[in-house]
Amino acid sequence: MASRRLTGWSGLMAALLCVAGPVAAIELTASEQAGKQIFVEGRSASGSTIAARVGGADTAIPGTVVPCANCHGADGRGRREGGVRPPDITWRRLALPYGQRMENGRERPAYDAASFARAITTGVDSAGNRLDPAMPRFTMSARDAEDLTAYLKRLEDDGDPGLAQDAVRVGTLQPATGLLAELGTTVTAILRGTFDAVNAGGGVHGRRIELVVADPGSDAAGAEAALRRLVDEEKVFALVAPLVPALDGRLGALADAAHIPVVGPLAQLSASGGRFVFDPLPGLGEQLGALGEYAAATLKLTNPPVAIVHPDEPRSAAIASALAGRLARHGWSQVRAYAYVPGAFNASWVGTAVAGQGAKAVFFIGRDADFGALAAQEPLQKAPPWLFAAANQVGPAVLRLPAPQAERVFIAYPTLPQDWSPQGAGALRAVRARSGAGDRHPAFQVGAYVAALVMVEGFKRAGRDVSRDKFVAALEGMRGFQTGVAPAIGFGPGQRVGAPGAHIVGVDAQKHIFRPTGRYVRLDTVQE
Repeated sequence: MASRRLTGWSGLMAALLCVAGPVAAIELTASEQAGKQIFVEGRSASGSTIAARVGGADTAIPGTVVPCANCHGADGRGRREGGVRPPDITWRRLALPYGQRMENGRERPAYDAASFARAITTGVDSAGNRLDPAMPRFTMSARDAEDLTAYLKRLEDDGDPGLAQDAVRVGTLQPATGLLAELGTTVTAILRGTFDAVNAGGGVHGRRIELVVADPGSDAAGAEAALRRLVDEEKVFALVAPLVPALDGRLGALADAAHIPVVGPLAQLSASGGRFVFDPLPGLGEQLGALGEYAAATLKLTNPPVAIVHPDEPRSAAIASALAGRLARHGWSQVRAYAYVPGAFNASWVGTAVAGQGAKAVFFIGRDADFGALAAQEPLQKAPPWLFAAANQVGPAVLRLPAPQAERVFIAYPTLPQDWSPQGAGALRAVRARSGAGDRHPAFQVGAYVAALVMVEGFKRAGRDVSRDKFVAALEGMRGFQTGVAPAIGFGPGQRVGAPGAHIVGVDAQKHIFRPTGRYVRLDTVQE
């Protein structure tokens, strides 16, 4: 009897642990892990070649181009795409003892390992029927087919990291030391305050949101190591509002490689790129693009001599090049870039060079101190050109410029108070009060807050049975989402900037304040 009671108690504890434990807390065997690599990436762990034949012409392509997960999803359940609905290929479904009636009315018996291997290599199902022509026929070794089958049998147990029945873990990278330490502390406080408010209301689909913070350090190597810790050791589901300038331009590739969603990277020069990165608010590139559109469409500048002043480093040069391309589409053919060494800005040289070329419009990329030094140069004050920059690239010095010059300055802002609804403003004030963030770094507070709200909305839309792929799909389907403190946010399969535009603001030289022009330029509505 005692033995039976102990067995019953152990069974009850095991059941409770299954309910409370992480969804992804399983260990895969070597064969199952190899099968997962084939399923997700289309690559063999043994190094052997996996190829795929597609279409009626049997065109051969690498297996990495069409891995199983691309069509059937990371969970194997299939997602309708266009007119094609890839079937559910979880093993529970494939091996149903009574077989299955397909959408086309045909029936088939249950799959076993042999009939499954035949299906993926020859395109014939367990009843001998030809599979849909959209299904690739794979050339792979018998060992690879066995590994793939082994993984499919565990697929439903292998949920994405960071998910538990009552919680989802999300990570962020925030500096704890150095020049950005205070900013990192402020952003962390806003994120915690926002998620605490959500958790106090019951969380999302019964899950509380847990925030894990890692210090990225000051260089790219430290930042990559911190990102790996979050992904490999902390097992976070996604990243929110990472403040990691050292990875600017590379975050998208790293996120794609790790298959981890990132919402709202901060301090990026431009959209980070990559399938898994979503930027609710525009980066520097988008803001400068909006200024270029304003200069052409509203100021009616017609092919003026233009100078783009930027730091001599690849990411800034790429933004300058993209801006030059956008201006060229307006017929501006007199655009010249001036690169300077970051940290060694020679305002006299740049100012003389710009004035010497007779530039009528100057677009600036760089630090606020360098902007002030450039604007203060006598040649630019004597014959002031139109001067354009993003809000986080200018400092208070712009408000002290002489009136003739200040009146020709225009600044891009991702958000303005006019975007704030009473409810949105009140909610952000409550988060500030709850978190102790105060009023430091307001632009970054708004950026972090918007990122957190977009992430929460993504979880809501993805549903209780969330996965990384479902989360990404939910964000892609987001249209007109109102945060209460920013323009409407919307993404799409080819759009990863939620509000791709900027408010255009001028300078009131008499009152020494910024003056909204009333124009918000959205790049996704501009005819090119």
